[in-house]
Amino acid sequence: MIQLHDPAVRDGVRSRIGSLTSTVRPRWGRMSPAQMLWHCNQVFLTSLGENPVTPRRPPFPVGLLKLMLFKLPWPHNAPTAPEYRPDVAREFDAERASCLALIERFTTLDRDAGGWSRAVFGPMSGRDWSCLHARHLDHHLTQFGA
Repeated sequence: MIQLHDPAVRDGVRSRIGSLTSTVRPRWGRMSPAQMLWHCNQVFLTSLGENPVTPRRPPFPVGLLKLMLFKLPWPHNAPTAPEYRPDVAREFDAERASCLALIERFTTLDRDAGGWSRAVFGPMSGRDWSCLHARHLDHHLTQFGA
């Protein structure tokens, strides 16, 4: 399982974020680069316990959802929880700086420790969050050609 805690993965993601510009057009979807970074930042804040989300029943059994999240390719334009939908324009440089800082904060935490925050669909371990962040960032950076 790919992990954001892996230094090579983390460094690659940071480099890709650094290559983004505020004017790049998405290959799919409607978010701007700043909105995409805000969206990713909100998921980071959830994993850090700083953005509580409303628990809801997933559209699939949790086991199937985790298989899709952690093992299968992610589809374009998949639905997202309302808490993570960008509703206004965002400031690109601020969101990029925040994303890089959140990556640093997140990856300094012990992924094998307990006490990780819940996702919208239920409990997550540190390893689950590390994999989810790596895949989520890869998905959206690919969306913007980074």
